[in-house]
Amino acid sequence: MARLFGTDGVRGVAGRDLTATLALDLSIAAARVLTEGRDAGASARPFAVVGRDPRASGEFLEAAVVAGLAGAGVDVIRLGVLPTPAVAHLTAELDADFGVMLSASHNPAPDNGIKFFGRGGQKLADEVEDRIEAQLAQPAAGATGADVGRVTDAADSAERYIAHVVASLPHRLDGLRVVVDCAHGAASEVAPEALRRVGAEVIAIGDRPDGLNINSGCGSTHLDALRAAVVEHGADAGIAHDGDADRCLAVAADGSVVDGDQILGILALELQEAGRLAQDTLVVTVMSNLGLKLAMRKAGIKVVETAVGDRYVLEAMNAGSYSLGGEQSGHVVLLDHATTGDGLLTGLHLLSAVARRGASLGELATVMTRLPQVLVNVRGVDKSRAATSAVVADAVKFAQDELGESGRVLIRPSGTEPMVRVMVEATTEGRAEEIAGRLAGVVKSDLG
Repeated sequence: MARLFGTDGVRGVAGRDLTATLALDLSIAAARVLTEGRDAGASARPFAVVGRDPRASGEFLEAAVVAGLAGAGVDVIRLGVLPTPAVAHLTAELDADFGVMLSASHNPAPDNGIKFFGRGGQKLADEVEDRIEAQLAQPAAGATGADVGRVTDAADSAERYIAHVVASLPHRLDGLRVVVDCAHGAASEVAPEALRRVGAEVIAIGDRPDGLNINSGCGSTHLDALRAAVVEHGADAGIAHDGDADRCLAVAADGSVVDGDQILGILALELQEAGRLAQDTLVVTVMSNLGLKLAMRKAGIKVVETAVGDRYVLEAMNAGSYSLGGEQSGHVVLLDHATTGDGLLTGLHLLSAVARRGASLGELATVMTRLPQVLVNVRGVDKSRAATSAVVADAVKFAQDELGESGRVLIRPSGTEPMVRVMVEATTEGRAEEIAGRLAGVVKSDLG
């Protein structure tokens, strides 16, 4: 049986894969596991915070999760529509036993997901998720009478989060004109407000969520609208979030894209100069461009590499006591200020570097030279066999031998979607495309 939890919670098409029944059962199971070991003599019931992005399905899933938690004897504070990192932050700030976020991040509107944060706003370890999953098969009596959980709504959750990210900023943004694309998602209110509070002139797009338009032709996975708006308004920079705002990508004044690797490089140098880059180390994933690693080596910054997924970046950061890590996709973790990837926090600190240095974002992005990188998503295949196929392994070895030290190949199953990703870096775009296409064909033929 396939594991229910993926690399970032439980996801699926809402109403089909992720039903109200599953959401209710999962919340009951989580309540049992995440309150284990709590002082039985405590006078107050355990309590959890619950947030969501603006997807229409989030409404019924939130109702199911809240019902499950309250029925299991957990008090619930509904935070409303907020970014994922805001839920993580408020889990810690309010000293909740755990937090729940309903979102499918950058996925389209029909999808949704449930992710849990432990005490302190920390993502759950695999073994904790496995225990929650095991509890689904263990029926238990619900709370009764005075033991049932109570449900309240937080009126100040957005303000608390905005105040937190604004307070972290090392330099104001006065004089900067910024376009922010909120992906019609969870940051639609908080991102423009936070930017204005620190002095930026803000043009907001993708800030009219209707429950169905989240990530649709906008946000960090669709940058064309932001690029056009930056050029049209003569902005200094553009910031793009995804549906739950745990990602940040950027656009320079000329409309060129500044990806997560470049953002990490800029922030690493900022923290290094300030003496706050712990152990002069940056944590990245295997998807980060070889150009970033070469640039960091030149700057005397060590690079630690992990599997794809910000949870694995976080694990490495916590294990090594590092302060900065992230992914090419725009998940950036500033561990001095957040327990998880935070797109709004990242965007503010990136723009702070622009303002402090008096240089353009495009100039700062030259911190690294990106090797041409081609990513092909191969759908309709058995992704569980990607790591064990001898045919695929032989094709990868042949391609890597061709490239030598001037490029690299990576084939991996997606942790959140039904596909296998084929990534190739080479000295030229054409070379990378040719090899990636050939390998995609092998994957399709052998795993299809």
